[in-house]
Amino acid sequence: MSSHPQQSAVTVLGLGPMGRALAGAFLDAGLRTTVWNRTPGRNRDLVERGAVGARSAEEAVAASGLTVACVVNYDAVDAILRREAVTDALKGRTVVNLSADTPARARDTAAWAAGHGIQYLDGAIMTPTTTIGTPAAVFIHSGPEELYRKHLPVLEALGGTHTHLGEEIGRAAAYDIALLDIFWTAMAGYAHALAVAKAEGVTAQELAPLAKGIGAIIPPLFEQAAEGVDSGDFSGEGNPITSAASSMAHIVQTSEGHGIDAGVMRAAEGMARRVIGLGHGTDGFIRIAEVLGRR
Repeated sequence: MSSHPQQSAVTVLGLGPMGRALAGAFLDAGLRTTVWNRTPGRNRDLVERGAVGARSAEEAVAASGLTVACVVNYDAVDAILRREAVTDALKGRTVVNLSADTPARARDTAAWAAGHGIQYLDGAIMTPTTTIGTPAAVFIHSGPEELYRKHLPVLEALGGTHTHLGEEIGRAAAYDIALLDIFWTAMAGYAHALAVAKAEGVTAQELAPLAKGIGAIIPPLFEQAAEGVDSGDFSGEGNPITSAASSMAHIVQTSEGHGIDAGVMRAAEGMARRVIGLGHGTDGFIRIAEVLGRR
């Protein structure tokens, strides 16, 4: 028996690794779950667990008042939802789009939905597939708060925390882009560090424990830097950007001495040098955010 008696049905469009995890969590929560994927055959194990396998996207969205879309990007979303038969079937229903793309695309999709009588919430998943259905999952949402509250009991079947970031539809995607910017820049830095370490005879496993220590330094710096950016206080007392630029130059020299591409660090050093050239050499590294944001 469903634990969500007032909204017991949900449709999941897209059965890649994340879509399959979402559908599985809905099934585990006792929700009547309809699934559909552009590539046939990916629904077999979900159907064996009790999901309804729709023969078409229009059949899938017609089966539930709430459709959750999770595909690679909004081009894929458009290819599914903007077909006439699917659009007609969605009228009067709600789409929660958990696909990743830009804030501008989220706004465009919301405008299209409104023009076709479709209720729309945008969102993003901030944790891996293994967290779905567990307390470790993190979801962010934006769009009409009343609509979000209406569907939250079903969305909570996905586990973890759900945060409504506001009614402006692009806010979830904006957070997603900013947070992924942190993640992929950090991972690119780590990959580069491993290459440099290897060239110097240090194995990845030897470096990893001390790398974790560097990572642990960062969260307090995030909070401190955020206060500075919002208040306009970019003080570099104790660690001016001139010092940062010097250490970046050492990384570039060591990397290129081993024939390792240092493009990412050269870009970072270039931004630091730009800040210094503008007369902010005594400021901290985060002054870069202000300089990058200048129009």
